[in-house]
Amino acid sequence: MAVLDRPAAGARGAARGGLANMAGSALAGGAGVVVTWVVARSLGAEQAGAFFAATAAFVLTGGLAKLGTQTGLVYWPARLRATGREHLLGACLRTGLVPVVVAALVLAVAMWLAAPAIAHVTADEAGHVVEAHTAGLRVLAAFLPLQALTDALLTATRGYRAMRPTVMLERFLRSGLQLLLVGAAGVAALWTVGSLPLFALAWAAPYLPVTILSAYALRKLHRPGRPASPAERRGLRREFWRFTGPRALASVAQLALQRIDVLLVAALGGLVPAAVYAVAGRFVVLIQFANQGISQSVQPRLAEALAVDDRRAANALYQTATGWLVLVTWPVTLLVIFLAPVWLRLFGDRYAAEGTPVVAVLAAAMLVATGCGMVDMVLAMAGRTSWNLANVLVALAVTVGLDVLLIPRFGALGAAVGLACSMVVNNLLPLVQVGRSVGLHPFGRGTRAAALLSVVCFGVLPWAVSPVAGPIVAVLAAVPLFVAGAWLLRVPLALDAFQPRRRTS
Repeated sequence: MAVLDRPAAGARGAARGGLANMAGSALAGGAGVVVTWVVARSLGAEQAGAFFAATAAFVLTGGLAKLGTQTGLVYWPARLRATGREHLLGACLRTGLVPVVVAALVLAVAMWLAAPAIAHVTADEAGHVVEAHTAGLRVLAAFLPLQALTDALLTATRGYRAMRPTVMLERFLRSGLQLLLVGAAGVAALWTVGSLPLFALAWAAPYLPVTILSAYALRKLHRPGRPASPAERRGLRREFWRFTGPRALASVAQLALQRIDVLLVAALGGLVPAAVYAVAGRFVVLIQFANQGISQSVQPRLAEALAVDDRRAANALYQTATGWLVLVTWPVTLLVIFLAPVWLRLFGDRYAAEGTPVVAVLAAAMLVATGCGMVDMVLAMAGRTSWNLANVLVALAVTVGLDVLLIPRFGALGAAVGLACSMVVNNLLPLVQVGRSVGLHPFGRGTRAAALLSVVCFGVLPWAVSPVAGPIVAVLAAVPLFVAGAWLLRVPLALDAFQPRRRTS
């Protein structure tokens, strides 16, 4: 049986992978903000709303095609390695990847055929918008199998504790190509009328090279061992899908939490409010990237610790990672609230006027969500995928129910209230379950130190200094104070884990 890292060593390994992933996530998030700006300025509010609705449908359908393997293809390789059953890894990969390919092809055809109906529901303002929306949806449908397969392949590489393929291919290469191609489409729109299908093609085309390179990366990591017996393969398939099945539904519901609100705003409020909501909520995706950057590095180590019932190591990883997550995301979230009128005005005056309260509501919910750490992933790695499914379905019901009630009257702000309430529910429920069933919680010394430091430096200081010296000076004063505080609190924050390990002679 493989020997697990001690808590400190596990944190050090998670730090190495998490730091690279966070850097890639920062680039991907920044590129996503720029892409959103280019689309909003190039297409106008109506077509931009249609574009955001189309990409939301694409991501939601792709999440369905992945069949929950985002968790299963990390959990099972990590578990097989931790329990000395490496010879089953090949069977595990085939069990997870083949159904994804089949499901993605079927759903791509379904999305192509359903494109006119989707467009009429979400873009009924004008005939030309419906036609462009239909064409954009069909462009995205052609790339749907590549999106699903890319994510499944990169998930499998993380099951081998390899973060480099995710960072280099998903974060850097795909995001960089998206930025380059969408930027080129935006430049072309300066001389011609902006075309939604062209922007959709520019946004989706990077999945082709990334899929090919992801398959190559997984092939390099996998080392075939002795063949598994038919009985072992059957047993593995049964156990894999027993674990992954509930997670498949949960992952779709989780994506629906993140994307269905844009579709509902478009259908119930119109394309212009949908564009405002998508722009104002873009920072949520940026925070989620940071969450993924840390949790994807922690996930295989946490799965290994729980596979052998090492609760001490699992709790240390969870608390340490939550402290890092709060340290990274709370300053950004608090600054997003403080500077919302400034950065939203870059998209246009209407975005600033209608989007500022949306930002405040969503940012407050993100503080609660990130303060709980990657609790959803912890619950799944503990094997409670059915609980995970129930939690997400409750949160989705909260979102849809509040959206239907509030969007017709309040537009984008109503959708923000619905999403904020669902985020709180979707974090507090698993937080209680993880504490009671597994004995884990995220509120260690590092989490408390990071929260206090962030609130003082970015939640109190800017608002106190801004009336006297202005917002820019207030932010410039907060940054060095935050850096100095992080250095003084480096021990409870476990920042030493990011230092290179010293070689001993």
